[in-house]
Parts: sequence; structure tokens; C-alpha cells
Amino acid sequence: MYQAKKRLLLLTLLALLALTIGACASSSTPAATDSGESASDAAAPAADSGEAATDEGGEKSIIIGFSQEPELLNPIIYTQTVADEVAEFLVEDLLAATDEGEYVAMLAEEVPSVENGLITDDGLTVTYNLREGMLWQDGEPLTCDDFLFTWELAMNPAETGAVNTTDLSAISSLECPDDNTIVTKYDEFYAPFLTTFSSNILLPRHATGDPTNMSNWAYNREGFVGNGPFKLQEWVSGDQIIMVKNENYHGYPDSPKVDRIIARIIPSREVGKALITSGEIDILWDLSEADVPEFEENPDVDVYSRPGLGTERLVINLADPALDATDDPLNNPHPLLGDLRVRQAIELGIDKQFIVDELLFGATTVGTSELSLGWAKCDIAPSAYDPDAAMALLEEAGFTDEDGDGVRECHDCEYAEEGAPLSLKYQTTSGNQLREESQQLVLEMMADIGIEFYIENVPSAELFGSWDSGAFRKHGNFDILMYTTSDVIDPQSQMDGYFSANQIPVEANGGSGFNYSRWINEEATAAIDAAGKSADQAGRAANYQIACEQITADLPHIYLYDRAEIGLARSNITGFGVNVFENSITWGNANWDKE
Repeated sequence: MYQAKKRLLLLTLLALLALTIGACASSSTPAATDSGESASDAAAPAADSGEAATDEGGEKSIIIGFSQEPELLNPIIYTQTVADEVAEFLVEDLLAATDEGEYVAMLAEEVPSVENGLITDDGLTVTYNLREGMLWQDGEPLTCDDFLFTWELAMNPAETGAVNTTDLSAISSLECPDDNTIVTKYDEFYAPFLTTFSSNILLPRHATGDPTNMSNWAYNREGFVGNGPFKLQEWVSGDQIIMVKNENYHGYPDSPKVDRIIARIIPSREVGKALITSGEIDILWDLSEADVPEFEENPDVDVYSRPGLGTERLVINLADPALDATDDPLNNPHPLLGDLRVRQAIELGIDKQFIVDELLFGATTVGTSELSLGWAKCDIAPSAYDPDAAMALLEEAGFTDEDGDGVRECHDCEYAEEGAPLSLKYQTTSGNQLREESQQLVLEMMADIGIEFYIENVPSAELFGSWDSGAFRKHGNFDILMYTTSDVIDPQSQMDGYFSANQIPVEANGGSGFNYSRWINEEATAAIDAAGKSADQAGRAANYQIACEQITADLPHIYLYDRAEIGLARSNITGFGVNVFENSITWGNANWDKE
């Protein structure tokens, strides 16, 4: 049945895509903002063509389009990729990963090693020496005490609401012999120690506030104080974030190269493609493989694409969504998804290769595991597309369609009430055409095996919101989510945060952790823990393989397709690139220029 229907569905989707692109391309002005003025009017005083190197005042501006808006900029509590991208302009780390996957010193004078004496032979003490004269954007000294403050926040998540704590919490003590020396100590060897103060996680003690009131700090948005190439000047919600050259940046006046970065909030990726084509924006974030063919022959737009570390997936809630962040998910299973056979049927019922071929032009691969690239890549075979096997599993689990409405109901099943329909809420970020088209395909595939998926998409800030904001992902009030998440140069934080049993966000830990599936698997947790304590890379990879195999067996996540890291830039933009090891297109922005 699905094979007969999918051709018609595909034609419908392609027709919708053509209409959307045509509407975007023919529009003379973008959609109006909340204030009533057009986003084009509000953006910047650039020349009409978008190709002029300088504004009327002789200053250079680069406009980057984001189809999502950060909820906030506090790096220890945000969970959005777009927040991380914007923070790259505003915060510089101790160390960073190059686009070749090597560590390089940034705030630090050098990368610690045993050879330079900054790592003890047992690996339990790591010292970082700060460059002399480092400053926050407001001119206050950046010292070891700021790293101590950040670590203290992470060590008390129940009190502070800190979320991004995995690497920091591995430190047993942090000492400041002087302002420019940071000494971190571990009770046991922690393999990814060089990632400890990465991902823009550094907060200024002097510019924040009471740690117990962190979610309400002015610093989180308009009061943000950073140390990066640019500083926050203005944030007009739903419209734009303006960042200007930071005169207290250690590279100033030679870098940054441009005077202003304008992060323009746009309604969708499709609108963004029209704007970069017309020259109204200079750079566009968050492209998919399906977007690349449109620009391959465009001499005014350059495509930057590299195989990425991320995978688009379904995040399956194994706990009862009616119970707000239960501390006991094993004894409070999801009435439908708590049955492994239902999760297996969902995976067997999805034709992943069809999604890849028809929506992404065959330009990527079917997703198989959390670790799809690099030294820790897991060896997991692609799942089969077998709707007959899926229906047999559902029958075995007690879900049959007795009333003939096309949706199976519970009849003597394991957790659900008798007669409960096999109906599940399916959510992702709004304004993403590829995801919306993918959802429509998955809905049809599920309907063919008797499962009803219904869509309730939400803005990025709502889906990826914080614990204190009441975000439903954090609190476990969902059935199935769909989005991409990625590891970085070392996968330990990703594997631990998403799949270790102690990383389930609950009231007791202040919502810390990313195990939104509320998955408890002792074998996987032990393997991930062992990987984090080993100095042997081959041994670490073997432990990640064990964890990946357990994920495949239990299906807290169902992987759809691997993602490339893709960005678009006008051809007069120099110094731009993508870095899959930083999961970012905004890395290296101090060197961006406009000819």
C-alpha cells in the first residue's frame, strides 16, 4: 500500500517545495517583523545589492541568517545549537578544535601535554596558563577566578540550574595559584579532559549574579558579557542580534576584520535561501543536503559542505509523559512506547533510504548510530524496512485495529489501558521545510502499519528550552521528538549526556543532563563510564561500540539519516568555513572579511 502511495505523496511534496521556493524568490521584501517594519528595513544600512564591502559610514557589516532564535546566551544552561553558534562570536575558549580535528590554544598559552609539563604522568592534574592581559569585553580582567566560578556553578546544578555540566563535573577540584594559572584535578583519569572548558562555557563572576537565581540573570540575554571578537550591542527579539567589534579582544585592532555582525532572525530556511540569492544576507546557517543543488551553479554564492558528526533522529520517550520528570522511569513506562516491540515496529516501518533518496537527493547516508564518523565510529548495520515484520510485532504486543478506523488499539497489551489507540505526538522545530516534509513521509509510513502520528511542531526556543522555563523536552512531557544532535572532537560528553542513566533531567538534579528518552541501561552506562576513564583510544572505541549496540537493541533513539555540516556564503565573503569538530559554521569569525 505504501509503495503505491509514496509516488503520489512525493509529487505532492515536490509541488509544495516548488511553490515555496517560487514564492520566496519572487517576494520583493521578506515577511514583516513583530514591529511592523520589514526585516530588510531593520537589518542594516547595507547597499541594495548586498555586495558593497562597507556601509555608508565606512564600516563593514556581515549579515548572517538564522532560521531559529536563541532562547538565551548563558552557555551553562542553554541547549540550542543556534545559541552555540551565536555564542561563537561572543566567547572564546581555553582551547578550540581546528577544522582538521586538532586542538589549538586560544585563551591558554599552549595546549597542555605531558611533554610540556602541564599534565602529570598519571593524568590526574592538568594545568592551563592563561595568556597575559586577557580581558572581558567591559575591560575587567579575565582570570582563573572566572573558571573557578563557572566550575562552582556546574558542581551545584540542583541549586543553580546548570545543564551543561558533564566535563566540568568530572573535575574534583579547581585551584587558582595566581590569576593566570588554572589547576584542575581529577580523582580518576578523565579521557576528554581537554574539552573541559569548551563550547563557550565560561562565565564572568563580576557580571552575572546570585548563582541560585541564574535563570533570571540579565546576563543571559541583553546583559551578556563575553570575551570574544565581538560584543553584544542590541537584541531585538524575533528580528536581529547586533554584535560589534570588541576593542578589548586580544586580537584587536587586527581582528576581527569586520566592524559588525548582524544575526538576522528569519522565518525559515527557504526564506533564507531567497535572501542570500538576492544578496540581502551574506551567510546562511543550517542548510541540508537537499538545498545544495540550488546553488551549485550560482557564481554569487559559495557552498561549504563537509560530512558532519550529527544524525537526524527520533528521540523516543520511554517514560510516562503524564508524570513530570519522574525519578523512577523504569517503574513508570510510557503506556505505548514503553513496549520495545512498538519501538521496533516504528523503526521497521520507516523507509529511511526513501527519505534520503527523495528528500536529500541521495547526498547522505542512512543513520545507524550515534557515532557515525571519526576514530570512535560505531559499526552498526542499517535497519531494515519491513512493514510486514512491523505489523507482526504490533500484533504480538496486543495492538490490533478492531474498529477498522486504520489505527490500532490496545487489546491486552503490556502498559496501555484497554482500547487506547496507538496514537503518538510527533514534534520537531517549526519553520524547517525538510523536517516537515520528512514528517509527512513518516506519517504515511506509520499509517500503513496502523500507528497514528500527529504533528505539533513548535519554535526552536520552545523545544530546546531550559528546565526552569518549563520546556517539555526537559520535563519529559512528549512522545516523539525529531532533531539533529552531534558529538564534537571527543564524543564522551555526547554519549554520557544523552545515554547514561545518571543524566536524566529530574527535579533532584535541577534538570541537568540530556537523557530525554529517560533510558536506563546498565550495560551502556558502564561502557560509557569506562570509555571516559581510559587513555587507550582503541579501548574507548570498543566501549562506545558496546553502548551503540545497546542503543540499537533498546531504541531510545531511532536514527534517520546522517547530516553534513553545510553553510552558504556570498562569494565576496572571505575567511568563512565549516568546522565539524566544533559543530559550527561561525567558528573562526574573527577572520571573516567582506571584499
